[in-house]
Amino acid sequence: MPLSTRSQDLLAEHRDIVCCPKCGQALTFDPDAIVCVGCGTRFGVSDNIPLLFEPHEWEASSREAVTSRVRAFYEETPFPNYDEFDNVGSLIDKARRGIFAKMLDDQVPPGSVILECGCGTGQLSNFLSVANRTVFGTDICLNSLRLAQGFKERNGLTRCGFVQMNLFRPVFKPDTFDLVISNGVLHSTPDPFGGFKSIARLVKPRGYILIGLYHRYGRLITDLRRLLFRLTGDRWQGLDPNLRRRESSTAKKRAWFMDQYKHPLESKHTIGETSRWLEAAGFSFVKSLPRSVPFSPITSDERVFEPERLGNPLERFVAETSMILSGSREGGFFTIVGRKNV
Repeated sequence: MPLSTRSQDLLAEHRDIVCCPKCGQALTFDPDAIVCVGCGTRFGVSDNIPLLFEPHEWEASSREAVTSRVRAFYEETPFPNYDEFDNVGSLIDKARRGIFAKMLDDQVPPGSVILECGCGTGQLSNFLSVANRTVFGTDICLNSLRLAQGFKERNGLTRCGFVQMNLFRPVFKPDTFDLVISNGVLHSTPDPFGGFKSIARLVKPRGYILIGLYHRYGRLITDLRRLLFRLTGDRWQGLDPNLRRRESSTAKKRAWFMDQYKHPLESKHTIGETSRWLEAAGFSFVKSLPRSVPFSPITSDERVFEPERLGNPLERFVAETSMILSGSREGGFFTIVGRKNV
């Protein structure tokens, strides 16, 4: 029997690592529903996507309102968008042209179990699953997940499963994944550090977490463009180099513009701050991209999981202020990698 492309089937295959987002008990899998054996809650399935989103009980109701606005934003504008001609071949080609995705593909071993929290339209999750890795991509936005699931089914990908999930109420047990990725997500939540702690618990001992965040300094040029667009009625969008790319479709450019300049919530962070997050959650600092030591460029053969020293406060200041210019093209983004201690 051929392997299924239905995401609920992959989730059922790995039911030993799955739990109810409401009470933490085991789940059973029916054809049209997923049921908790503890609290009895029934979760639906839509377009072969398990609907396991459970709202977080925020202390302040305003945080829930913000979460709802962010969710509505991405339901209307899924990000990143696929180009019309995308298939597995073109997805691999485009992903491997990017240093970040190529490094992960070259360095994450086959057989690894990976979680991507906030996968959006699932391009990275689908890509990483091609090389015989098991990848779960989760997001709060069902429209984004439908694009991810549609691509997966059209291309017969069987080792990737998509789940609607609130990262503050995970549907996976602690100490489960070899690698947890959350790239460009935590800075769009009401509690970035709380979100980090929530997903950090899902990493196996000696496993890795990789998070990407907007940088306090690297985001300055994007902030200036946002102000200019607001004052001019969104004119001069060509100031953003990503919006000048001829090879990108109109839909993909719009998705980028909306994500970068119209998002209802974003926070900004530094390498020093996130290194303290790692320490508080029981992780050791491995690497930052760009590096925390100045004048140390990232190369095409970078070993993303090879430990390096964290720069001292002065070194970090010099390295991070340089992101004011270097962060212009990619929206002022940085990545930090940590390894979970025993």
